[in-house]
Amino acid sequence: MKKNFIIILVLFIAAVTTINSYAETRLRMSTTTSTENSGLLPVIITPFEKANDIKIDVIAVGTGAALKLGENGDVDLVFVHSRPDEDKFVASGFGIDRRDVMHNDFVILGPKNDPENLRGAGSALEAFKRLGAGKCEFISRGDKSGTHIKEKELWKLAGVSPSGSPLAKWYVETGQGMGAVLQIANDKQAYTLADRGTYIAYEKKVDLVILYEGDKTLYNPYGIIAVNPAKFPHVKYDLAKKFIEYITSPEGQKIIADFKVNGKELFFPDVIK
Repeated sequence: MKKNFIIILVLFIAAVTTINSYAETRLRMSTTTSTENSGLLPVIITPFEKANDIKIDVIAVGTGAALKLGENGDVDLVFVHSRPDEDKFVASGFGIDRRDVMHNDFVILGPKNDPENLRGAGSALEAFKRLGAGKCEFISRGDKSGTHIKEKELWKLAGVSPSGSPLAKWYVETGQGMGAVLQIANDKQAYTLADRGTYIAYEKKVDLVILYEGDKTLYNPYGIIAVNPAKFPHVKYDLAKKFIEYITSPEGQKIIADFKVNGKELFFPDVIK
């Protein structure tokens, strides 16, 4: 009986050790839906997981929600695209070791017949002023994501206040990710703002086309930040830092540069050119 008890105890300790060891090899990262919807995440994450024998648990939400997870200490690092909010996150002591990773740009999409005539706009702000005429629906993410933040900035600069106005029935806030918004805009043959990477990934799934692009105000940089271990001692800072070093290394940057859909580059590395 005593011998059986010892065997059971040894097996129990071994099982607990295995479970704890497995738990310690998981890294939690909050990021944007654009990095997931574009298909980049598994391509960039898999080599790191294999090389380090770990698993990265990804939570893909809007940038605002991704940073909030970092503020609560619920993740080990964040990978987002709203520089003012990233700087605030770091300045408030929630994050450290912020690094530039990559960029693309935002594009204004709509139906091919373009009832608002955005093709004739002289700037992104003029395009948004034309959208404010309300001749056709505009589908907003409405989720405090980096794309939603940029959209609100453009409305403000254009002198248009669509959100909350009882007259703005043409303005639809969905609270959805970029992929879902593209599908909704496509179904309604409406306008929307999207990051170029997600649009390219969905280009053959929707009838929407790019009607305005190229304005410097549509620049879209991405950054990665480790959650501050001084504020949250439980976070896996060493592992987070290792991933940051990987994604900004020549290896990680080459993976980003080589990632294409339909022959088109979705993101452009910022560390190596």
